[in-house]
Amino acid sequence: MGGAEFSLFDDFHLATMNQSPAIRASHLEYHYGRRTALADLSLEVARGEIFALLGPNGGGKTTLFRLLSTLIPLERGEVEILSFNLRTQSAAVRRAIGVVFQAPSLDKKLTVAENIRHQGRLYGIAGATLRRREAEMLERLGLAQRAGERVETLSGGLRRRVELAKGMIHHPMLLVLDEPSTGLDPGARSDLWNYLRTLRDERGVTIVLTTHLLEEADKADRIAILHEGQLVALDTPDALRATVGGDSITIQSADPARLAAAISMQFGCEPQILDGCVRLEQADGHHWIARLVEAFSDQIESVTLGKPTLEDVFIARTGHRFWQAPAEDAPGTGAR
Repeated sequence: MGGAEFSLFDDFHLATMNQSPAIRASHLEYHYGRRTALADLSLEVARGEIFALLGPNGGGKTTLFRLLSTLIPLERGEVEILSFNLRTQSAAVRRAIGVVFQAPSLDKKLTVAENIRHQGRLYGIAGATLRRREAEMLERLGLAQRAGERVETLSGGLRRRVELAKGMIHHPMLLVLDEPSTGLDPGARSDLWNYLRTLRDERGVTIVLTTHLLEEADKADRIAILHEGQLVALDTPDALRATVGGDSITIQSADPARLAAAISMQFGCEPQILDGCVRLEQADGHHWIARLVEAFSDQIESVTLGKPTLEDVFIARTGHRFWQAPAEDAPGTGAR
């Protein structure tokens, strides 16, 4: 293709794209043998947003990532990505999206620039266009001074930047990332998020990422919380926290079942028992602590008060803590 620019989209397709979500998934189901990894899952991702798929191992987020990145075929349901039908136009989807995997995809014996350059050639980019794109990626990701260094000499954070450069060399309008913060220190994680926001704000790139880190999902524009293959919540972080019924109160007691029953009888609320503690959600939690201690001082060992978090949302929707979900053991893939 020489050094000429090429486009995947004709005028009709561009017009359609501008009117449709970046991703529209309808009634997705996927199974590993008898185990259901995704169950009747439907969602839409708007153009130009950072969208997080949040869930513990076993939630189904990695299976959904694999479907969206065309690593595994659709089983049931339909998906449109940038107005392409994933089932019938998977080759076009592959050319239109950028993918950054959790597992490293770099050749450690090649330099930073060589890794980026070879990725561009896989997309048919060459000549002056490739040189311009390579320089752009090196500059944008702060890699220009490292261009001639072998990848094996780089830190984890710098390697992640090279992965991003590879995923963006062909200027995709959708970037899909699997656990992008894996192995990064806090500084590198902050740099990663600054770059993702720049892509969204300056170039309108839609970003979809999977994560099991609650604090990372909190940075996204919207979050889809997955549990055992089902979509249990979908909204902005603030809106999700607002669905929780108030402050979270956690009480340690020698007999949590007895205390929970007594609280329910006296105050007419419905406390839960989680990890051997009594937990309830109430507005003005600090006032409730005084009432609880006065009524049950002989049964209470300690009390903690917290503002609603994404884990509180997960507990409210599933009935247990975020880390209590079972591992999702796909054949040959480990926990997903």
